[in-house]
Amino acid sequence: MNGKDMVITGLGVVAATGMDAEEHWESVLAGKSGIGRISHFDPSSYPVALAGEVGEFSARERVPRQLVPQTDRWTHLALYGAESALADAGVDLAAFDEYEMAVVTSSSSGGTEFGQHEMEQLYTQGPGWVGVYQSIAWFYAATTGQISIRHGMRGPCGVISAEQAGGLDALGQARRLLRGQSRLVVTGGTDASLCPYGLVAQLSSGMLSRSEQVDRAYLPFDSDAAGYVPGEGGAILIAERGESARAEGRGYGVVLGYAAGFDLPGRPTSLARTVRRALADARLDPDDVDVVYADAMGDPRHDQEEAEVIAEVFGPSGVPVTAPKVLSGRLYGGGAPLDVATALLGLRDGVVPHTPGVTRPLPGIDLVREAPRESAPRVALVIARGYGGFNAAVALGRIDR
Repeated sequence: MNGKDMVITGLGVVAATGMDAEEHWESVLAGKSGIGRISHFDPSSYPVALAGEVGEFSARERVPRQLVPQTDRWTHLALYGAESALADAGVDLAAFDEYEMAVVTSSSSGGTEFGQHEMEQLYTQGPGWVGVYQSIAWFYAATTGQISIRHGMRGPCGVISAEQAGGLDALGQARRLLRGQSRLVVTGGTDASLCPYGLVAQLSSGMLSRSEQVDRAYLPFDSDAAGYVPGEGGAILIAERGESARAEGRGYGVVLGYAAGFDLPGRPTSLARTVRRALADARLDPDDVDVVYADAMGDPRHDQEEAEVIAEVFGPSGVPVTAPKVLSGRLYGGGAPLDVATALLGLRDGVVPHTPGVTRPLPGIDLVREAPRESAPRVALVIARGYGGFNAAVALGRIDR
């Protein structure tokens, strides 16, 4: 680790699997699913009934009161996650110049539920009933802006909108900022599109699971795979320069390498190139990677494609592969940050978590299935693919104490 490394020093997890990093990690190791029947609204008239909801979250208890009616649930979850991550990092924000602190988050759909309610007002009551906060609450950058304002962070701020892959792209941008004038970056992302309007938009992909069996609904890399289960939440991460974290003995792990790519219709996937570029950026060989946290879309074609890429880069069954997201659902802008948080916890504790539910795994990869594997991993690779062609990969390294 050197002074230019990006170290993740704080984790703020808010997902169906837990309201903090340790609760989430316990659920992952136990194979405890947070997926259940949708309760935010009655899903009986929709073809999808299951989702990974953050059931214990109450915005009025977790978010400053004045912000609750001004912002969407997706931002509420991120505000809570940012508070948790900053507390976990143990940083004194007063010790930073306000222009040395930056915010870069990922967002897939913006304030979907807030926008739905305002459109309902427009069509049923008229334009005079549309609230003034509609102009900002739905916007993809609303979460970044609210975190920045709340914590007085006036350095470079932005948002990445690239569906699931955007969560890794946000980390890539955070690393660039730390190599400049920024000393601390709040990054990661959340999503909260489990409302009628949001679910209908998701259905258009044709890749959502229609199963109503919790333990069989989301089966990536399984011969019975029939789509993924949607979810909400994600993880907010605190990124700092390696020199500061090392001097103070803080940090979960180091971001060693990052790369991104894009698939064009009718062309072979660029995912293998992206993975190789992330490893090259980290100055790693494939043999150096101890575990791959797969994107694991749950769609047969995409799973086969990803499995072939992993086998091509690492060799057949050459590296353990896992997809603990089956417990929380696929979280879009929040999914990859949650995978990063899970991978960092795995590096910390020397464990590769398993992928519950899969009984008929695709050949060619070493999918960790029945129980966590204690293999003392030192390097993890996280892969993310976004609907529409986006893809990204991040290599993470363990910090030795």
